[in-house]
Amino acid sequence: MNHAIATSRIVLAVAAMGGCAGASAAESGDWQWMVEPYAWAASIGTDLRTYQPPTDANTDSSFSDIVDKLDGVFMGRVEGRNERFGVFADFIYLGLADSQQRRVMHTSTDLDTRLFDAAFSVRVGGERDTGLDVYGGIRYIDVDLTTRFVPDNPAFAPRTLDAGRSYTDFLLGARYTWPLSDRWTLTLRGDGSTGDTDGTWSASAMGGYRTGNGAWLFGYRYLEAEFGNANSDVTLDLGGPVVGYGFRF
Repeated sequence: MNHAIATSRIVLAVAAMGGCAGASAAESGDWQWMVEPYAWAASIGTDLRTYQPPTDANTDSSFSDIVDKLDGVFMGRVEGRNERFGVFADFIYLGLADSQQRRVMHTSTDLDTRLFDAAFSVRVGGERDTGLDVYGGIRYIDVDLTTRFVPDNPAFAPRTLDAGRSYTDFLLGARYTWPLSDRWTLTLRGDGSTGDTDGTWSASAMGGYRTGNGAWLFGYRYLEAEFGNANSDVTLDLGGPVVGYGFRF
């Protein structure tokens, strides 16, 4: 997919969600916003298979391994809510490199991933910041995955495969928040998407501790995405603890 077309879709979707939220604000009370920079200490696995020629390459890196391989990282979330409606956007950029010596060849992999979620939510139970929310929107994934195969036998030439592409999916999910006390909350969230990808799904369990001007947020998150074309299939999974601070205004 063309980057300009994908970006235009995202801008139009976010604008539409913002317009719907703004139109309903008068009916449902004042809006409260939260900006949350966070860190996701995720282990990352990639699985690349091609059909012509038949090849198979996979990596499975723990977070301690990834720290030394990071090319760059940025994670942040923005959310606005009133008594009934909400909008949010979540952006992740992660770049890393890895290499492995296999039985008959050496493989080196470079991965740059950008994940952007934007959605409109409706509370269907509970009060503000508690109860059940359902949400729908878009999930945009841009993956640049390059794998180089260098055979141990010099009679065979090295080969480079590029599985880079951008994907735009329709996203649907739900979130439930329990108030454990005046300051503590527990939130479970799950969602899935489909469209340009072969399907993605994610789940998280997050605790929250409210402070004077925001809240500490911490827990665990898992995401899996499958991509494919006529000659290759790629599976990407990320899972690990999350910690961040949400500034409210």
